[in-house]
Amino acid sequence: MTRIIAGAAGGTTLTSVSGQTTRPTTDRVKEALFSRLDAYNVISGAHVLDLFAGSGSLGVEAASRGAATVDLVESADKAAAVCRTNGDLVNKALGWTCVRTHRSKVEPYLDKTGADTLWDLVFLDPPYPLADGPLVTILESLVPHLAEGAVVVLERSSRSPEPEWPAGLERFAEKKYGETRLWFAEPATFLNR
Repeated sequence: MTRIIAGAAGGTTLTSVSGQTTRPTTDRVKEALFSRLDAYNVISGAHVLDLFAGSGSLGVEAASRGAATVDLVESADKAAAVCRTNGDLVNKALGWTCVRTHRSKVEPYLDKTGADTLWDLVFLDPPYPLADGPLVTILESLVPHLAEGAVVVLERSSRSPEPEWPAGLERFAEKKYGETRLWFAEPATFLNR
């Protein structure tokens, strides 16, 4: 059972994606991740992008904790429907619409995003088999859409090597939780942590 841990919609049970190859972020990892993001002070009022959203649990957690907008991007039909359901639950709990679901592959979504769109917080939890080349291309596409002081969180298998960070994006932290590893990056010109 997946749930929202804290914030205005804390305790809300989320719908999970069944029969898919998604890997929901465990509550333990999610709690540790959001404790760190709270310490970085990047959630309240943030514009959040959740790529390869799965059930959307990271994005809706951010919404519950005070993000201004959350865009969930998921290409699989069933998973996108679950994102929509979970987003609707949080929007209802908050009393306004801040979570939007986009049924799209990540690359075309980023390609059609306007140059003036900036995100403060980006989650990426791509399928483990995604090769480093396509991942680097996605990260490169993100760089012009990152606000000053933005944080990018990449979730991968703890057995996966660290990705090659593109120009304009630098890792500033990483943390391993069992089978999961999180890398934290930010725009290179704003490295002040």
